[in-house]
Amino acid sequence: MSDRWQEMAVFVRVAESGSLSRAARELKLSQPSVSRIIGTLEARLGTTLLLRTTRSVSLTEAGALYLDRARYLLAEMEEAEQAARGTDSLHGVIRLAMPVLYGTRAVIPALAPFLARHPDLRVEMIMSDARQNLITDGVDVAIRLGVGPLDDSTFGARQLALVERLVVAAPAYLSAHGAPANPAELARHDCIVQHGLFGRESWRFTHNQTVTSVNVPAKLWINSAPGILAAAVAGMGIALVTRVMAGEELRTGLLTQLLEPYRLDPAEVYAIFPAGPRPSAKVRAIVDHLGATLDANR
Repeated sequence: MSDRWQEMAVFVRVAESGSLSRAARELKLSQPSVSRIIGTLEARLGTTLLLRTTRSVSLTEAGALYLDRARYLLAEMEEAEQAARGTDSLHGVIRLAMPVLYGTRAVIPALAPFLARHPDLRVEMIMSDARQNLITDGVDVAIRLGVGPLDDSTFGARQLALVERLVVAAPAYLSAHGAPANPAELARHDCIVQHGLFGRESWRFTHNQTVTSVNVPAKLWINSAPGILAAAVAGMGIALVTRVMAGEELRTGLLTQLLEPYRLDPAEVYAIFPAGPRPSAKVRAIVDHLGATLDANR
């Protein structure tokens, strides 16, 4: 990469991460090297792009303008190089964020044949049920599940699949407490509620075109899907899950589906593009693959 392209790439990563040291680690450079590259860029442009403190960096007005154009030019350069190589020659790194259980049970198995076809492509997976700052974490694409509008409309997004949601409990819990015959009876049961993805105490059911919302009593609040699943299997209460999330436990009898005549709105699976609606060729390729695969296996 020429000096100017390197300066641009280093600046973008520093600006997005808000840290010289973090950018240096991610780019596999020393912090003094990163600082020197930014200084050379600013000297050549004759303006200050970043305001530095001992703890962080922030953009000046000129830096914000340069960041927008630099992102565009870097994306254009990658697009041109990819076009020259052809679609069978995807290479480089994709930073992919995803929730833990859905990522483990749906996304990773779906990626196996894609990565086998593209041996020069490397994927860095960031798995967490907490909502990350996709910009500062340098994420190229995030897989997110939710019901309703997206949190940040400034990001680019593409819907990949719809996933069935259902209510479940373990046989041990049902033996001790019985099964609810209708959504209203959830009020007398112990319920397990997840922070974040579906973390609401009102569960909305549809039956014979009639919509019923039930405020469920939260016996447990848990901030991860694996925790929700483990608590349900342990007989600690009734949980709202996705079929992908609990499919194996339902097949083996560790969990039982409840209230089958009553339907919940499906979870929407989205690919989120923090850099905007025009992702790179390699990101488009992986998202196209996931869209075809995840929707077929919902």
